[in-house]
Amino acid sequence: MSKIDYLVEDITPGWSLPRELYTDPEVFEEDLDRVFYKNWLFAGHACEVPEPGDYFVMEVGEEPLIIVRDKQGEIHAHFDVCRHRGSRISTCERGNARALICPYHQWVYAPDGRLTNARLMGDDFDKSRYRLRSAALRNVAGLLFVCLSPEEAPDFGPAFEAIGPQLRAHGLEEAKVACRHRYEVNANWKVLVENNRECYHCQVSHPEFTASNYDLGLPGDSRQNVEYEAHLRRETARWESLGLAPADVSFPGGSFYRVSRLPLKEGFTTESLDGGLTAPIMGDLTDPRTGSLRLITLPNLWAHANSDYAMTTRLLPLDPGRTQVDVCFLVRGDAVEGVDYDPERVAHVWKATSEEDWQLCENNYAGIKSRAYEPGPLSPLTESSVDQFAGWYTAELSRSAASSVPKSA
Repeated sequence: MSKIDYLVEDITPGWSLPRELYTDPEVFEEDLDRVFYKNWLFAGHACEVPEPGDYFVMEVGEEPLIIVRDKQGEIHAHFDVCRHRGSRISTCERGNARALICPYHQWVYAPDGRLTNARLMGDDFDKSRYRLRSAALRNVAGLLFVCLSPEEAPDFGPAFEAIGPQLRAHGLEEAKVACRHRYEVNANWKVLVENNRECYHCQVSHPEFTASNYDLGLPGDSRQNVEYEAHLRRETARWESLGLAPADVSFPGGSFYRVSRLPLKEGFTTESLDGGLTAPIMGDLTDPRTGSLRLITLPNLWAHANSDYAMTTRLLPLDPGRTQVDVCFLVRGDAVEGVDYDPERVAHVWKATSEEDWQLCENNYAGIKSRAYEPGPLSPLTESSVDQFAGWYTAELSRSAASSVPKSA
């Protein structure tokens, strides 16, 4: 048994995790092997690669990927590793290229991964044997997910069926990036996920968020939650009349995804400070009062799709105590900056809320690193989702034997 297997035995349901599961470098490597390399990860948006040759890169641990659209319009996820001697191919984080050319010895790959030219390799060299290695990729209503271990990937079908019908009307396929913000947070990735999975802290810490959103961190018999439940029933009936297919699908069978459309407070049509729209209505929506569609996929995405903008948050672990976070804001593809929307207004609520969370997470992690830390009890009223995440994480560690990324796609 590895160290992580022994630590898993010390996890107590209803309590936070043992210190080493957040801080130990060996555990971090196991997290990459067992969780990030073998599950579906949010990579980015289809609208980031609208034209043939458009690409962006992402790095998961030591595994680099190029996400690229080919001439037929298909999007691929290739390992950014030349089949000659292993050089990284990309030199920019995003761009457009008719071909992917290794900067070391100029081997040339088509966007679909075929090796098309390998100079000075001789007349009998068989280029067909040296395609780029590829990860699995799924496009769900404009959100791109990859799995670095295709033969071990969990079944994506149920997630596709749950997310697609609810998200598609928001038109993310035809959207555009209004703005994006990158952060390097000094905390373990699990601390960030746990923070997202509870609103115990929201009332005090997130004035921008709670202006438009019900504080569901309050106990179930509170007056606000009674009002919320009545509002939810009314809004759900209206959403059904609009063909939005509202359904609360919450980690069925211990799976990795949740999608749910939730109402905003009375008087708010979007997650903005004053409740007013920040950009034109997106996609096929006909009524701005669509609430906020919430989406979570473990281990690295949470997203909110409002009627006028969508926000996605992508986590990528860097080391035991650092996590890269990309917060991206999408608006309607034909919206004109400065005329139809102001990027700062679009991003205001979630930029502020995110940065407040990063400070909380860094402070939390600084305490976890102390020898004085020991697992503490979770609130059954407000932190059951944290406990649910711990159960999912534990199951993933138990499901997967530590292994490297496979050598065949």
